[in-house]
Amino acid sequence: MSSTPARTVSNPVIPGFHPDPSICRVGEDYYLACSSFEYFPGVPLFHSRDLVHWTHIGNALDRPEQLRLAPGAASSGGLYAPTLRHHDGRFWLIVTNVSADGNMLFTATDPAGPWSDPIRLPGVHGIDPDLAWDDDGTCRCTVAGVSQYRIDPLTGETIGEPRRLWSGAPGAKAPEAPHLYRIGDYWYLLIAEGGTERCHGVSIARGRTPDGPFEPCPDNPVLTHRGTDHPVQNTGHGDLVQGPDGSWWMVFLGVRPQGGTPGWHVLGRETFLAPVTWVDDWPVVGEVALDMAAPPWPLHEPAAEPVRDDFDTGELAHGWISPRSRSTAHCTTGERPGWLTLRARGDSLDDPEATFLGRRQQHLSCRARVLADPSDGRGGLAVRLDERHHYEIEAEPGQVRVIARVGTLRTVVASHPTPAGPVVLRVDVTATRKVTDPRQGPDTVTLGVEDADGGHSELAVLDGRYLSTEVAGGFTGRVIGTYATLGTVRFDWFDYEAVAD
Repeated sequence: MSSTPARTVSNPVIPGFHPDPSICRVGEDYYLACSSFEYFPGVPLFHSRDLVHWTHIGNALDRPEQLRLAPGAASSGGLYAPTLRHHDGRFWLIVTNVSADGNMLFTATDPAGPWSDPIRLPGVHGIDPDLAWDDDGTCRCTVAGVSQYRIDPLTGETIGEPRRLWSGAPGAKAPEAPHLYRIGDYWYLLIAEGGTERCHGVSIARGRTPDGPFEPCPDNPVLTHRGTDHPVQNTGHGDLVQGPDGSWWMVFLGVRPQGGTPGWHVLGRETFLAPVTWVDDWPVVGEVALDMAAPPWPLHEPAAEPVRDDFDTGELAHGWISPRSRSTAHCTTGERPGWLTLRARGDSLDDPEATFLGRRQQHLSCRARVLADPSDGRGGLAVRLDERHHYEIEAEPGQVRVIARVGTLRTVVASHPTPAGPVVLRVDVTATRKVTDPRQGPDTVTLGVEDADGGHSELAVLDGRYLSTEVAGGFTGRVIGTYATLGTVRFDWFDYEAVAD
């Protein structure tokens, strides 16, 4: 690993669909968790030594008994807004499953796992749960709204009645994402407000006790980009942490809209980092820059992720996710050595039960390729936002075809004959860098095949705006991956790489 400081570092620090970051520090190590919504496994976990470079070390909810997401669970349902904390020698993670079990608490001695089975909190009502302990060991769970419960974190039992707390600006939309901290002489209550769209922001209040009363910061919101042309929008849902040198920082979510008006974001909400200073015991959030000045401590850049996954190991890499569930009966690397085997459940990606295995799109311009063998079925390579918004290139014996699903419309855009046997399917995403028309979309999605000589046949070039949150709604981002819709489809390898402009 390199420890040579760089002049600038890239923001977002965790790109792609990684929203609602929650962070904690343990000695020299930092750990961060994000929302995962309808995808399994749930709650990705990351590790860093420098707050800038993050390694995906696991997923907290990686067993069916931890995460129930039935086929009927809606897209953008599932797991909302975890809080990750370290207390009394153990890691604690609390999260809401809005599709089934409500608020649940998990513990681990190692954040890479394994994590415990859920401790349910049936008496705690509200999303975005937070955990904080006061000096006498009392545990407080604060939820969106904003309300606070005293709980026994070992049993999930609530103690007494909930208490209403400061809820941001009077009349402000969606006071949520509360985090409670003891910093210096005050308890601080950090919240998001304004909704998670363009009016999103972070506000803060302080009090002498953890249950208030709380005095709002006179300069609220302490972070927002509403009404600006900043390249990072929807900034909110923050969490505070101290850097290695004792300085303060905030992780938070934001989006990078592209194209014309109103601007479309396709990667979902991403995790950004900004410096924080303190003035009169209030936090002041510094500039949010895509090229951020490197922090004043050694950087620890991990080795680059490989472009190709050859499916040579018995376990899938941490970044592979599937809607709602993933059973070895339908998804396995153990059947044919060096191949991923998918067995169909639904007959198209419109079906919530469809067999799909993908990874988050993390770059505005990128390329994905896969070697698919459809000899015993039908399937291929897809760019998915949800069941009603996806593009795919689908292979079956003797042909491939491009399918587009946008809202209520589903059509075969193009088809192309192919020789029998395996075929290389390809998707190129190209970001819009120069807007010449206010109606211009954020990117194009080109779907095609490669022949044995390395030639590339483009079958369709589709407007990327229809796979964006501004069109589809919801809270997620694009996921690119493999799928099967009939019989059995096998995949020898999968490539994903960023493409320079």
